[in-house]
Amino acid sequence: MTAMPIANIMDNKPFVNIMPFGVCNSMANPAVASATAAAFGVLTPMPCTPVTAAPWAPGSPTVMIGSMPALNNASKCMCNFGGVIQISSPGQFTIQVP
Repeated sequence: MTAMPIANIMDNKPFVNIMPFGVCNSMANPAVASATAAAFGVLTPMPCTPVTAAPWAPGSPTVMIGSMPALNNASKCMCNFGGVIQISSPGQFTIQVP
């Protein structure tokens, strides 16, 4: 048992479970397409705005959180703009306050 949150495959809500990160290079992203058009066709990356509709896959086949498979280091979530979101540092981290 832990007091820290644990994610399952349904924790795929943009700006709730998946925060913006880095930049997006996908022309499927309207912000990138608009900025690229304004730059006369020169690809212009824009800040990431994750758009996810499907759950993470695959989840852990043996660990269930809230009746759903837990996320693990193999789990990936597809962005509707064509990117793949994945876990880079699996595990839980604690912060020690002096």
